[in-house]
Amino acid sequence: MPDDAATATISDDAAEGALAYLTEMSPDLRGAAIFGGDGAVLAASGDAKRWREDAATLFEVADRAGEPVEQVHIGAEQGEVFALRHAGFAAVAVTDRFALASLTFFDMRAVLRDLAAERPPGTFDVPGDVKSPKRRKERGD
Repeated sequence: MPDDAATATISDDAAEGALAYLTEMSPDLRGAAIFGGDGAVLAASGDAKRWREDAATLFEVADRAGEPVEQVHIGAEQGEVFALRHAGFAAVAVTDRFALASLTFFDMRAVLRDLAAERPPGTFDVPGDVKSPKRRKERGD
């Protein structure tokens, strides 16, 4: 999973806000999760336990090629998976087919870089629209 380089302690609101920001920036996004240095799920759309297990397996398999990978991109007919490690954090995103890989990785890296820089939680304001995982949870979606 992610390395232990992340020393920042981020709030749940910052992690949720970062995920909401990523969701807003990536219209093709179906779901995503952000992980701490120990592999713990900091924020996720959907079942956090499932995200943790699947992401750990994804990185474990990718790492078997040699040294730990920084990013993984898998394309299938049904959609695409993007996984990224950066600054001790990790993010995994599932998108519709034909999402722009370079843009998706750019957005993911920007979110993780800001979390690692310990930006104030206000940097990632959680939008009040239906795309926000936190708002969907509050509404019971």
